[in-house]
Amino acid sequence: MPSIKLLSPRLANQIAAGEVVERPASVLKELVENALDAGARRIDVEVEQGGVRLIRVRDDGVGIPEDELPLALSRHATSKIATLDDLEAVASLGFRGEALASISSVSRLTLTSRTVEQEAASRVEVEGRDMDARVSPAAHPVGTTVEVRDLFFNTPARRKFLRTEKTEFGHVEEVLRRQALGRFDTGFTLRHNQKVVHSLRPAESDLDHERRIGSLCGQKFIDNAVVIDAEATGLRLRGWVALPTFSRSQADLQYFFVNGRVIRDRLVAHAVRQAYRDVLYNNRHPAFVLYLELDPANVDVNVHPTKHEVRFRDGRLVHDFIFRTLHRALADVRPDDHFRGAVAQSLGREAGTDHPQPAAMQATGGASAPAAGPEAGPGWAGTEAWKARNQGQPRSTWEARDQMAFYRSLSEGGGPAQAGELQARPRPYPQTQPTPAMGSTVPEEGEHGEPPLGYAIAQLHGIYILAQGRQGMIIVDMHAAHERITYERMKRALDAQDLTSQPLLVPVSVAVSQKEAALAEDCAGDLATLGLVVERIGPETLAVRQLPALLRGADAEQLLRDVLADLITHGQSDRVEAQTHELLGTMACHGSVRANRQLTIPEMNALLRDMEATERSGQCNHGRPTWTLVTLPELDKLFLRGR
Repeated sequence: MPSIKLLSPRLANQIAAGEVVERPASVLKELVENALDAGARRIDVEVEQGGVRLIRVRDDGVGIPEDELPLALSRHATSKIATLDDLEAVASLGFRGEALASISSVSRLTLTSRTVEQEAASRVEVEGRDMDARVSPAAHPVGTTVEVRDLFFNTPARRKFLRTEKTEFGHVEEVLRRQALGRFDTGFTLRHNQKVVHSLRPAESDLDHERRIGSLCGQKFIDNAVVIDAEATGLRLRGWVALPTFSRSQADLQYFFVNGRVIRDRLVAHAVRQAYRDVLYNNRHPAFVLYLELDPANVDVNVHPTKHEVRFRDGRLVHDFIFRTLHRALADVRPDDHFRGAVAQSLGREAGTDHPQPAAMQATGGASAPAAGPEAGPGWAGTEAWKARNQGQPRSTWEARDQMAFYRSLSEGGGPAQAGELQARPRPYPQTQPTPAMGSTVPEEGEHGEPPLGYAIAQLHGIYILAQGRQGMIIVDMHAAHERITYERMKRALDAQDLTSQPLLVPVSVAVSQKEAALAEDCAGDLATLGLVVERIGPETLAVRQLPALLRGADAEQLLRDVLADLITHGQSDRVEAQTHELLGTMACHGSVRANRQLTIPEMNALLRDMEATERSGQCNHGRPTWTLVTLPELDKLFLRGR
């Protein structure tokens, strides 16, 4: 073994740079975070050749005094923490004091700064084998400019791993996008090869926030987003989550901020995925921009070199809060909420404007929004048929014949001949309320106006319901819609009855690790509430003695292993609930009205009213959409009206 000796300052910094500086985007992230910590309200970024040749960041922050400039380029030198107490409650984006030293060791770095107390600015450069800092006077307004040139010029092994200029600039732009989404009060400008890519003014009002979100994430996202704002137990979650119909093929539109810091966290990802579980189509990803605020002492940001990951002091509390907030917000979305976004988009396209008004739906405080359902109008609320259907305990097996029997009961005395004669005679637009046919439950328009999904006028190929509303034409997939209605009723019935356990004739023995066995023993009570009775019969052996009655045919061993894996990773498990809901979804699919089932006008209207009163009625339990709207401006454009 060679003798032990100290590393040179440059080599030590270059080793540290291997953790901090991965590519030009990593450099930009550190410099922009420093600018934000300095109180900047305007940050101008200029890059050349994807950031390899030049990265220049200028801010209007407080600046750095002349005598502290050389120290700013030293390792572990920072103004953001001083004691261990500061480290345990970090409120700034940066705090380690490694970034500038690491960057300067693999590039040609120049830092120019001026404070408000100084009459002139100063510049510091690092050169030479020992990285000696040289300070000189310069001209500069109050604030700081950092120039990083020729990245990795002295480490060719690192430089050859860089990608094309387009790819590297894509990462640079993504870094700036994240910082701009995290700080609405700061303006940002990004130039690439002397061309302006982004120019964002500070956003003060809610409308300005939505405009920035629209410019960075796309206007379609904000038009199809639900606004979140909820507080509980020292936590606050706000932001925007997209409707399930605005899903993505990749997880490329997911931004989560903790106290202004953008992070990627498995616990958060699991909570969001769980909230979207039965409304998202297979292999699709939700889109969201969310901000979590909590006491800095309750989150550890010093668990990853790039500070992309955090650790919560009470991860289970955070997970439950995020899940329940998003789950409730998505459940509260009703068809009239969809209409506001759709009509806003349609009017915006017709008027030639990007955003005529805020279109995002509100879901504040975690409370249920007023449901646009049976209570929304006097025409169908309180009818005897409605009361008969809604009173009493719901049943867990609501068959299609029971549902259709209720729909047919709304047409009292209407036999097959009469049903075939039912006609809906809509008045010309804008008076879109159809004239009630004999036996029809179409309500007269009252003070509340017509229902969100309008009134049925026809059935197309035995699959789709055509309805007329004030906004235009609504097309409903009757099987998908009825499937969601049935599924939600079965879930409510199951919640009212609780999960019942069924003893196994022969207990299933499962070999596990000592850690898993101890966890199962400690969480035996929690598992029993899920209908899963497990007993520890050896140091590394568990016995499954009871399963939920609905899952009597499930693989007991695999179910237990999945539950234990979730408990170890997330502190809780929803495997039993997920499998139970999957079974209910299958039952709902087979128990719903099938294609080519001819419905009368009253039956179709009753189905529309049920959709308006049902949670998550915009998608079936497989994630497919249940209805769509073709607005009148879109129809006028299709037929060249008004040209």
